[in-house]
Amino acid sequence: MSTVFELIIAGELPGRFVWADERCVAFLTIAPISAGHTLVVPREPVPQLTAAPDDLLAHLTGVAATIGRAQEAAWPTSRAALLIAGFEVPHLHLHVLPAWGEAELSFSNARSDVPAAELDTAADLLRAALLTAGQGAAVPAVPTSPAL
Repeated sequence: MSTVFELIIAGELPGRFVWADERCVAFLTIAPISAGHTLVVPREPVPQLTAAPDDLLAHLTGVAATIGRAQEAAWPTSRAALLIAGFEVPHLHLHVLPAWGEAELSFSNARSDVPAAELDTAADLLRAALLTAGQGAAVPAVPTSPAL
């Protein structure tokens, strides 16, 4: 049985992709804690953090840091935050999000009512910041497809 992330990566479910390389993709979550909340997901369906090889974790955290820097450039945030939980989907994923304080870093603050247009705008802002930062090789030309 495929996870929802495998279906998104395969293009069987929609996703707002901001990053795609040979090892991972990154797309906006549909339930963001803050604008620009992005999931960094390995293409390989690793079930959780402790099951991932060290080289994959290093790659994922490097991509998360790059996305975090782009978030800091795109939004007036004090920093980018990184959360790894993975209880809802059994496929490793790193949450990278603009943050202003620890109190907001709770999934109870996630919004499921964000209009599609607002999510699209956030994805566009993040892709633009990544392009400005020189990451064009990893920014998908067609943002709804993770194909390389």
